[in-house]
Amino acid sequence: MSPPPQGPPRSIATPCVQVCVVDGASSLCLGCYRTLSEIAGWSGLTDAERATVMADLPARKAQTLNGEQA
Repeated sequence: MSPPPQGPPRSIATPCVQVCVVDGASSLCLGCYRTLSEIAGWSGLTDAERATVMADLPARKAQTLNGEQA
């Protein structure tokens, strides 16, 4: 017998770290590395769309820290 479900699946949480500074060269937030449109529309994104954004964040961070545009 399997355990009962724990409720609805949890949505992917925001990567926001409360450091909201936008880099002019890349147009990314230097706290979470999302674009302004991703930040503004986060609550309306599907879990699949959020997962795609989350998967891109490490590369965006590396590009931004290396001085390249995302």
